Amino acid sequence: MKKLKFIIIPVLMVFVAFLSCEKDDICSDDTSTTARLFIQFYNSANTENKKNATKFRVQGVGNEEVLSDYNIVTTNSVYLPLKTTENSTQYVMHTGYILNDDGTIEGNADTITISYNTKLEYVSKACGYKTVFENVTISVFDDGDKWIDYIRATTDNEPISNEDEAHFNLFH
Repeated sequence: MKKLKFIIIPVLMVFVAFLSCEKDDICSDDTSTTARLFIQFYNSANTENKKNATKFRVQGVGNEEVLSDYNIVTTNSVYLPLKTTENSTQYVMHTGYILNDDGTIEGNADTITISYNTKLEYVSKACGYKTVFENVTISVFDDGDKWIDYIRATTDNEPISNEDEAHFNLFH
């Protein structure tokens, strides 16, 4: 009986260990986590047509970090990460960006401020929580030489919880 006890106890411990594991103990790449703000660019003269921004560059305000995917590129959309611990994020969006040999910069820079409220939403044990952004608004600082004519929401103030569809359209 004592030998049986030494066999049964380890077998039961292994069995219990396997029961405590869940299939979601690994956060899949397909799982939706905190979404970035998705903005598409359109022609302000013909609002149905997308329009590229050339020599486009995006830089954070406050941390001065240049977004690596948007460092002097041609694009008609941008994905912007938002700060999850604050209620606003600012970026400088530059078009026609050229850094001259003497250190001067050519082109046109506009500063946008994205304001929002945050809410945590449980995803799973493995993935934890994601931040959902609600009541999102975007304003463009008017420096007298804006390349961005206006920005309009694509939905009726729906929360930003995924990146599947554009959240805002930027007209230039």
